[in-house]
Formats: sequence, structure tokens, C-alpha cells
Amino acid sequence: MTDVGEVITRVHRAEWSRVVATLARRIGDLDIAEEMAAEAFAAAVEHWPAGGVPPNPGAWLTTTAHRKAIDRLRREARREEKHKEALMLSDTPEPLGAIDDDRLRLVFTCCHPALSTEARIALTLRMVGGLTVPEIARAFLVQEAAMGRRITRAKEKIKAARIPYRVPSRADLPARVAGVLAVLYLIFNEGYLASDPGKEAVRSDLTAEAIRLTRLVRDLMPTDGEVAGLLALMLLTDARRAARVAASGELVALGEQDRGAWDRELIAEGHALVRARIASGQAPGRYQILAAINAVHTDAPDVRDTDWSQVLALYDQLVRVDPSPIVRLNRAIVVAELDGPQVALAEVDGLPLAGYHAFHAARADLLRRLGRSAQARAAYDRAIALAGNTAEIAYLSRRRDQLAGP
Repeated sequence: MTDVGEVITRVHRAEWSRVVATLARRIGDLDIAEEMAAEAFAAAVEHWPAGGVPPNPGAWLTTTAHRKAIDRLRREARREEKHKEALMLSDTPEPLGAIDDDRLRLVFTCCHPALSTEARIALTLRMVGGLTVPEIARAFLVQEAAMGRRITRAKEKIKAARIPYRVPSRADLPARVAGVLAVLYLIFNEGYLASDPGKEAVRSDLTAEAIRLTRLVRDLMPTDGEVAGLLALMLLTDARRAARVAASGELVALGEQDRGAWDRELIAEGHALVRARIASGQAPGRYQILAAINAVHTDAPDVRDTDWSQVLALYDQLVRVDPSPIVRLNRAIVVAELDGPQVALAEVDGLPLAGYHAFHAARADLLRRLGRSAQARAAYDRAIALAGNTAEIAYLSRRRDQLAGP
């Protein structure tokens, strides 16, 4: 029984999105697709231990869910149109997008720009990732009932607005892919950057889910450079996770991390993706450049071996693609390594980031290096007040308390 239970768990991770996506295409209703997929997995839990795992579990689940959907529509049919829908689920032709794959259709539906960012994230994790509502609620520190309502409203909006269940046309694909990748990156960052160490187990699951979903999109769109770039960025970032927080619960800055604790397998995979994108000769986008920056950092055996000139050149390239104040802040931090803290501080002080804790943390470090302790202390205080992460607060507090003078 235990072995079958483990198989069902693995099959759920591998096949949930495929079953839901196939059913959603056939019936055009995410609610029914989700519910019938859940019923199919419940049937597997009931029948597989006694009858054995079928040779093709995914096909068994899809067929079971499909039959249950037909039965449900027939039971609920109150109009002739509904009855016909139940009898002819897959007979209606539909326009194809640039790529014809049910799972990719589902991803684009869940990440449709008509939905709020919060709704896109929640719906993607539920419908594509197969996470339960309680799991998603815990990951985002939201009440379960509130998260359930958020997902329900998103599905209702898809139905009411008649959002098409399809991959965008080739002309619309680049803009829509950017939206999908943004959702996946937000999911990853929620686990990696915004997490409280006390919730680390849940947040690690979230980063792993973001990586899994990005792998899925890459499998479906293997030639898209930004998809590969985002996957590389996630892998190279997640590779450092074990060294990111000390046993005391304090954040460990990149330059102070134990590089022996980094996951070399993830780093090797990330580097291979970056090299492949460089070899393609295509102009890189934002995620590809960020991945390349992380590749330089993870290639250095010690922080003193970092090729800061190459990092700065990559940031110069990134600024042309994304001239946001946060990118310019990160570039200035690199400038400090090459031209000194005074030059970097002049760049940082001109940025409109007064409400961003990392801006004040960067200023505090530059002021500390310049020996301006009183100003550095004030900047640390401001960064601590704005930080929402206990590990980061502990790190900033220690740096502040180490300052010389009153």
C-alpha cells in the first residue's frame, strides 16, 4: 500500500497539470476540470492498491476524469445545449496558437493579463502546479478561506470574460510569455527572498515548485531564450540557498557565504544553460543577463576571485534592457568594488528608492566603508525598519551594532 501511495504521489506531481489541461480544453470549464481531475486521483487511491498501477497512469487518469466529466454534465444538463456539450466534448474545433499543447494553454490561461497578479499566481499554483488551497494559503501567509475565494474569483472571471483557453498567436506570444515568466519569478522570489526562516520548509517547497513549473514551460518552449534564462537564474540562485541563512537565523551575505555548501549540481546545470544561450548568438533578454551575472558569481571559488569587470559589463547591458532604479542600485554596488564606495554612493543617492529597504542597506554599507558611522547607523536603522524578513533584520542589526563610535 505504501509503495502504491508513493507512486500516486509521484504521478500526481507529474500528471496533474496534463489531466487538468486536457479536460479544460475538452469542456472549457476550469472548475469542472479541476474537480474531475481530483476525483480521478481519488479513484486511483481507491482502485490502484488492489488492482495495481496501470501501465500508463496518466492515460488512466485522463480517461477516468473525462468519463466523470461527461457523467456530471449529463446529470446537470438542464438545457439541450448542455446535453450536446456532454455528448460531444472534444468535437468543437478551436483556433490554435503558436504552439499546440494543452498544458501550455493552461499556463497562459492562468497567467492571462486580465487577472490580477495575485490571482495569476494562485491559479497557476493550483491548476498547473496541483498545490492544494491550504498549501498555497500557507505559502503566501493568507487565510485559507481568502485564498479559496481568490482562486474561485479568478476562475469566474475567466468564464465571465470568455478568456480563450489557448496559446496566444505567434505575434502575441513574446509579450504573453513575459507575463508567464513574471508570474513564475514572483513565485520563486516569494520563497527565496521574502520568506521568514521560520517558514523555510514551506518556502523551500515554493521555490522548488517555481523551478518545476519553469522546467515545464521550457520543455514546451525549448527555443525561447528568456525561458531558459529564467530557469538558469532560478537554479543558480537556489544553489546558494543552504548557505544563505546561518544556524543562528541570520542572513549571510553573498560575500560571506560558505561556497562549499553551494549545490554544485544546480550550478553546473545553470552554467550550461547560460553557455548555451551565449552560443546561440541571440541578443539576451533580462532573465538571461541576470542568469549570466549569477554565473559569474557562482564561478568564483572565493569572493576575492569575482570578475567584477565582467559583472559590471553585464549590468551595463541589463540597464539598457531594464533601466529600473533597482537595477541601477545593484549596478552601483558593483561600481563600489571597482571604483570605490564614494563613486558608488554618488550614484545610489540619486535613486528614487526611499521606501525600499535594500536601498538604505546599500547606502549604510557604503557609508560604513567611508568611515561615516553616524550616517551609516541612520541608514541601517531605516533599512531595519523597512525590512520584512527576520533573517535580514538580524544581519542588518549586527552590521549596525559593529559600527565604531556612539
